[in-house]
Amino acid sequence: MSARKLVVLTYYWPPSGGSGVQRWVYFTHYLKTLGWEPIVITVDPEQASYPQEDKSLQALTKDIRVIRTATREPIRGYARWFGKGSIPQGEVPQQHFFQRIAAFIRGNFFIPDARKGWIPFAQKALRTILEKESIEWVISSGPPHSTHLTVESLRHTFNFQWLVDFRDPWSELFYNRQFYRLPFAVRKDRAYEQEILQHADAVLTTVGGELHQQLQVKAPKQRFFALPNGFDANAFAQHQRSQRQGEFHLVYTGLLTRNQAYPALLKALQQMKNGLPLRVSLAGQMELSLVKALQTALPEATIDYHGYLPHAQALTLMHSADVLINFIFEGAHKQMISGKLLEYMATGVPVLSLGAPESEAGQLLAQGAAAAMIAPSDTQQLIAFLEKAQQQKGQWINNFPNKTQWTREGITKRLVEEILR
Repeated sequence: MSARKLVVLTYYWPPSGGSGVQRWVYFTHYLKTLGWEPIVITVDPEQASYPQEDKSLQALTKDIRVIRTATREPIRGYARWFGKGSIPQGEVPQQHFFQRIAAFIRGNFFIPDARKGWIPFAQKALRTILEKESIEWVISSGPPHSTHLTVESLRHTFNFQWLVDFRDPWSELFYNRQFYRLPFAVRKDRAYEQEILQHADAVLTTVGGELHQQLQVKAPKQRFFALPNGFDANAFAQHQRSQRQGEFHLVYTGLLTRNQAYPALLKALQQMKNGLPLRVSLAGQMELSLVKALQTALPEATIDYHGYLPHAQALTLMHSADVLINFIFEGAHKQMISGKLLEYMATGVPVLSLGAPESEAGQLLAQGAAAAMIAPSDTQQLIAFLEKAQQQKGQWINNFPNKTQWTREGITKRLVEEILR
C-alpha cells in the first residue's frame, strides 16, 4: 500500500534552529513511521532570515522530501544595519531610534509579517506539487502567519484538505503592540486572520481552552484541535542528570527579553540565605545588556552565557542544572505552554517558572513533584523554592506523572488519529 501524501509549508526548517522548527521536524519524522509521506516546502537557507541555526536537527530530516524556494527578505536589510545576530525572534528590540522606526515599518507596511515576500515563491512550489501529485492534506504552520496566505488562493483550485497550525496566536500575540500599529494595519491583520480561520478545514494550536474560545468567535463553524510540542523520548534517552559539585547551578534556555520577570528572580537570589556558590548558565537569544544586568546584580555569582546552543547541547546543559528557570512573557496568553517547558519537565530537574499560577502552564507545573509557577511579586515563595532546591541538591526529583502522553511520537499519533485520519 502506497503512503498517503501531505504537504507541510513552514518557513522555519533546518538549518534554522528553535522550538518552532522542532515542531514539524518531529511531526514529519514520526509521520513517516505511520504510513504518511510528508513533503516539506520551505525557504532556501541562503536567502532566509533565521534568528539562529541548529544543524544538529538535520539528521532527523534526511529521509524527508524537502523543496526549497527563493524569497524576498526585507528583514535582511535590518540584519545588515544592526548585524546578523540582531534578527528579531518574537519581540523587536527598541533600544535605538532606528529600531523603533523599523518596528513601526514592520507593523504597518509588512502585514501580516516581514516574511510575506516568501508567499509567491512558496505558492508556485505548492501549485507544482498539487498539479502533479495526489495530496490529501496541505498544512501551513505559522508564525510567520503569512505562510497561510500561500494556501488560501489555491484552496478552491485543487482538491485537498487544509490544516492551519498556529504555533503562536496571530493578531492577539502579545508583542504585536510593540509595532506601533495604526488602526488600518490592525484591521487588515485581523481580516487576514479571520479569512484563514474560516476557510481552513481544521485549525491546530499548541493549547486549547480560552484560546480556542477566542478563535471560535472569529470562525464559529471551525474545528479546533490542540496538540502541544512535547519532548522527544529518543533524544532524552541519550542524556542523564549530571550535577555540578560544590555549587548551586541555575539554568535558563531560550529567548530572554525585557518583557520577562527576570528582575524578580534576581531580587529573590539576592535575599536568599547564603549557601553554595551560585552559577547561572544562560543559553539562547538575548541582549548582552541583560546578561550584564545579571552580572551586576549578582557580582559574586558566576554567569555563563553560551549564546544559542544546538538542541542536543541545550539538553545536556538542562540535565546539569539544580533548578531550571522559566519566565512567562508579561502580557502573554495564559493558555500558552512552550515546548521548552515540557522539555524542562521531562528532565527530572526542579523547575521554577515566574508567571501566573492559574495559567495553563501553571497547572501543568503543579503536576510535578518539584515544580512551581510563582507570581513574580511573591518574593518569599521564590526564595523558599530556591532554598529548598539548594538544601536538597541532587535529592529533590521532579517526578512528572503520565510523562509519556507528552512525547513527540505519541503526539504525532494523536495528529493522525484525531485530525488526518
